[in-house]
Amino acid sequence: MVAQKKLLRREMQARRKSLSEMERENLSDVIAEKFLTQKTYQRAEILMAYVSMPEEVQLKKIFVDAFNRGKTLAIPLILGKGEMQPVIVPNFDALEIGAFGIPTVREDLRKFVDAEKINCVIVPGVAFDLHCNRLGLGGGYYDKFLPRAVKSKKIALAYDFQIVEDLPIEPLDSPVDMIITENRIIRAEGD
Repeated sequence: MVAQKKLLRREMQARRKSLSEMERENLSDVIAEKFLTQKTYQRAEILMAYVSMPEEVQLKKIFVDAFNRGKTLAIPLILGKGEMQPVIVPNFDALEIGAFGIPTVREDLRKFVDAEKINCVIVPGVAFDLHCNRLGLGGGYYDKFLPRAVKSKKIALAYDFQIVEDLPIEPLDSPVDMIITENRIIRAEGD
């Protein structure tokens, strides 16, 4: 199973990197617009999202909308191996380049929010399946964090090619409630 996951990660990361900047931008806009129309997002007072890496679905449009609507926006702050905590982003100016070249909230402006208070989490991943299972980068950060976000809907934003029929999953892998791509919305059973 470990080898299967590793192979799928490499394949999907290569496919994401093969998109041109314009393709990525256009697809990201379509996906973001679909997300912004979801009742889960519109009703959410506290949203957690990740800061997109260049090859991922770009979330800047969602950040701008959240700020404009007066929502509390949080991003993950890595605390240690496999551990992260949501930190509030007051505005774009509060971000600086942190570990691994990933933007984070400046240390002097950090305020944390409890995972239990978050209404919606945008969850990253390299692949997803039709049952709303996800394959991350292998660090286990979200698999450990998501069970703590008990009142939150977990939504993945992905390019349609990242969807496979079935993923190899393990008991500690955390699924999502919904996947939004440029072509479709996939919901977990009973959601």
